Formats: sequence, structure tokens, C-alpha cells
Amino acid sequence: MTELHLWLRHEARTTERRTPIVPDDARRLVGDGVALTVEESPQRVFPIEEYAAAGCHVAPAGSWVSAPRDAVVLGLKELPAEPAELTHRHIFFGHAYKGQPGAGDLLRRFAAGGGALFDLEYLVDDSGRRLAAFGFWAGYLGAALAVLQHRGRLRAPLAPTTKEELDETLKPAAGDSAFTGLVIGALGRSGRGARTAFATAGADPTCWDLAETRDLDRAALLRHDVMVNAVLATTPVPPFLRERDLDTPGRRLRTLCDVTCDVGSPLNVLPVYDDTTDWDEPVRRLREEPPLDLIAIDNLPSLLPLESSADFSAALLPQLLDFGVTGPWGRCLDRFRQASREHGLGTPRADR
Repeated sequence: MTELHLWLRHEARTTERRTPIVPDDARRLVGDGVALTVEESPQRVFPIEEYAAAGCHVAPAGSWVSAPRDAVVLGLKELPAEPAELTHRHIFFGHAYKGQPGAGDLLRRFAAGGGALFDLEYLVDDSGRRLAAFGFWAGYLGAALAVLQHRGRLRAPLAPTTKEELDETLKPAAGDSAFTGLVIGALGRSGRGARTAFATAGADPTCWDLAETRDLDRAALLRHDVMVNAVLATTPVPPFLRERDLDTPGRRLRTLCDVTCDVGSPLNVLPVYDDTTDWDEPVRRLREEPPLDLIAIDNLPSLLPLESSADFSAALLPQLLDFGVTGPWGRCLDRFRQASREHGLGTPRADR
């Protein structure tokens, strides 16, 4: 078997502090015979010196474009716009299979260069359960920011922190009014994270999952003060909120956090906004009277980069040690091929 060469790239997004592989797990990979190159990155939560000490090769930021063709480029968020032709195999969250904006362009870049996308969202076991995910921390942060906004204590721009520091700000303070919370998708990873944050804030949220969303009671939804959507839809479903719902007389809902951020996709269950928010401006006002505020940040776990990276890396490590074109990785490759065919790009081999 050819030695696996992983190339951990610098993240182009300036607010991305996470890494899919932490230094301790990098040491495990190197010890198991994996060649691991790590790009320098001024924003990654772990300094490059820790990777070098773990036995990794160090390369300049962005140098993956000229990496050996057999290297597997590993990252988290979107690639830079160039090069136009992607020749490598890439592991990251591509967001290219559900009709999201830019999906076709990304797949065409792979088709032009002969590379392949192993999308981490589709790295699943035999039952379809994700093998490595940031869901818990996304839900936790989504609910935490929503509570802080509702209490008038959310400060922008946002900055990375630790769970201990965030928990301190979440704890009820003198003068805080009671509120009602709702978590939709409460039984999944993100839902569990949201419920944990609500509990830290002293709230016991209403919890909805599949049973409650099959026949959604929008009137009941609108009677909650704070709502967190943690549903990752895989097939089209009726939207949970529509534009006309926001103008319902007596609406109590004041703060809405969309953890999933499927904006622009036909699977979006909250088609009441057209763009995400960010660290500089985390909140957008959807209605003035009565007020309704939206939080829709698509890299929430990066606000807790140490905790979220460590959890994700621990889950991804055994999968990387078994990297190939069968099993979970084979399912990733099959989904990439299917998406390529759906876009009229043929069926890529990508089996080197």
C-alpha cells in the first residue's frame, strides 16, 4: 500500500480558528507511518511549532496548490477561488450537494483538474450516522449566543473564547427575566449542545424533533421567546417559518438562531433570510415591531476552537488511519461521483 500523505492546509477564512487534526493526533498519525505536512497559519488555534514537534513537515500557507499530486489535502471550510482546476483529493466540508450557491462551480473545478472531494458531512457509518462532526459545539454556541442576545449581553465583534469563560457569561444574573426556549432537532448532536447551553443559562427549553415537526404547530413555535434550529434536512420538508409567520399578531418569538444555515438551499427550513451573519455583525433584525433578531453564523464552533477541534480530531483520527476508497471513504467518493453526474460532469475515477 502506498504511504498516505496528508496535507493540512491553512484556512482561507479569517475567522476560522479550528483544525481537523490537533497536534497530539498528528503525532499519532506520524507514528503510524502517515506523512503529514502542515501549512503555517497565523490564525489556527495551535501554533505550527507543536506540529513540528509532533514530527510533521512544515510548509507555507497556501502551498497545497503545488503539493505532490498524490497528497490528500485536508481542511474544514471553503477553498480559495483559485486554482480553477483542482487536481488533488480534498477532504473538507464542501457544501456542494444540496443546491447551495457555488456548488456547481466547485464541482466543475474538480472535474477540470481530475481531483475529488471527500466531503466530511458524508463521512458516515453503515447506518448513515456521521463519524466526525462539530454538531454539539455548533448547537451549544448557537443557543448561547441566542440567550446572550435575548438578555442584551451579546457584544460584537465576536471573539474566540473557552467554554469556561462562556459558561460564566451564560449563568443567570440578577435582573434577568425568565424566557421560554425552543430547540428543534433536539435529539441530534446540535440539539444536545443547544440543550446544554440552555441548561447552563438556567432555562428548560421545549424540545422538538421528528415527531413534532411532521405536523408542525407554528402557532406554538411563535409562542416561544428564543428558538434554535438544529435540524439538518436531507430531503425537502415544509419550512418551519415563512415570511408571513413573522407578521403573525401576538408573535412572542424575539430571537432566532439558525445553527444549520442552509440558506440558499432548497432544503432550507427557515427561508426567512437570504444571507448568513458573521462575527463582526452576528445579529440581523428581521422585524422591528415587535422585534425579531436572527443569528445565522456558519462556523459557530470556531468560537470555541480548542474544545471543538479536540473533539473533532479525536473522531476523525481513526478514519484517517483507515483512509481509502472503500467503507466510509468509499461512500464519500460515491456521493461525489453522484453529484458530478447530476451536474453533467460525468463520473470521475478519483481512485488513486
